[in-house]
Amino acid sequence: MTTNISHVESDIPASDTMPYDHEMLFDKIKNELSKFGLTQNQSKVFLYLEKYGSSTATQVSKALKVPRTETYHLLTNLQNKGIISATFQHPTRFSALPLDKAIGVLINAEKERVKNLESQEKSLVELWGALPSFKANKEELKDGRFQMLQGINQMSSKIKEMLTTSKETIQVLASEKDFMRFYHSGYLEWIGDSKAEVQLVSSSSDKTSYIFEGKLKNSVRRMPLKIKEDLCFIIKDDKEAILFMKNSGEVSQIIAMWTDSYSMVYTLKLLFTYIWSNSKHLSADKSD
Repeated sequence: MTTNISHVESDIPASDTMPYDHEMLFDKIKNELSKFGLTQNQSKVFLYLEKYGSSTATQVSKALKVPRTETYHLLTNLQNKGIISATFQHPTRFSALPLDKAIGVLINAEKERVKNLESQEKSLVELWGALPSFKANKEELKDGRFQMLQGINQMSSKIKEMLTTSKETIQVLASEKDFMRFYHSGYLEWIGDSKAEVQLVSSSSDKTSYIFEGKLKNSVRRMPLKIKEDLCFIIKDDKEAILFMKNSGEVSQIIAMWTDSYSMVYTLKLLFTYIWSNSKHLSADKSD
């Protein structure tokens, strides 16, 4: 059962209630914690304990307006994750680790999980290889494949695979905001380390041009002002492409499509070539 947990209201003294801007900040932190494996309700309970200090399950249940049975379930899960602790006294009181330490615990747990998965990879592949193949005649792919990508992990994995295995060309067209995301995600570092020929078209201003310093400096051109800001795609070796679908301003909501369809990659290549030929070097003065 999913409970809609409201914010702390009448059960907390008026002096302790959060003003609107603090509430917005609280919601942002709560949403960010979802990236570390916490559910919405787990995040709210953890942040309540972190902000208001040691509390009983009854106090948490009453303040957040969550049924007591669900509160105990949430507290148990947070204990199992190692980010809250409980006392031996009666009634039991729960307290949270400081936020920075809690994030460190969650990251280490995720690293261990991935490490365990990696150790099982070889045995799983060997087991699968021991089974016979039941595939009939393989049908030839007429015009490639596509794959929808959502979530930073899935998207970064595919982009890294493309950029680090490119042998001929890497072509990227993106807005200033997108290139800043690429910079902070490490994509530009992968591009800079590539042996392939690199061509980048960006709407980046002089304020953010520092992200292209070094190897990429002479590979960037400024996007013509008439080009729409929401265009964003990456082409690898004229054989694969990732096209970003911008349905939201939130990074977690952006969807991308990977494809090796010849017709689609060729279409994006024609568009990129046209824009590249009508663009100036990033250091050149803007002219209409």
